[in-house]
Amino acid sequence: AIEKVLRSYHGDPSLLCDLCRQSIVFESVQDLAACLHAASQDAEVLLVRVKNRLDPDYDIHVSAGYRDCGVNFRIVSAEAQALAVDSHVCELQLILRSFAEMKHDEGHRRYVTFRNIRGE
Repeated sequence: AIEKVLRSYHGDPSLLCDLCRQSIVFESVQDLAACLHAASQDAEVLLVRVKNRLDPDYDIHVSAGYRDCGVNFRIVSAEAQALAVDSHVCELQLILRSFAEMKHDEGHRRYVTFRNIRGE
């Protein structure tokens, strides 16, 4: 996280959105889309950004061929507000099983190296 703050956000940690990150693996694009739709309809979830790396127009060279649907969101429920965590941005990676199976330690290390070279 410190590397990313320095590399991508010029030392501003308030821009970091993936300290709380999780993945959900799907068998089909339809199931993934249904999950995204359900999240968008939930009154206690505020979608901040959706980065659709599954879009056919997405430039795969930007992510070294990796594809998923990255969702940044905030939980805005009364409980989240009471705990003062309603402003925290979380990341959810919606990923197809075929890509999840390729995402292993060595593959992720190659991606981090690729991203660092690009200065992202």
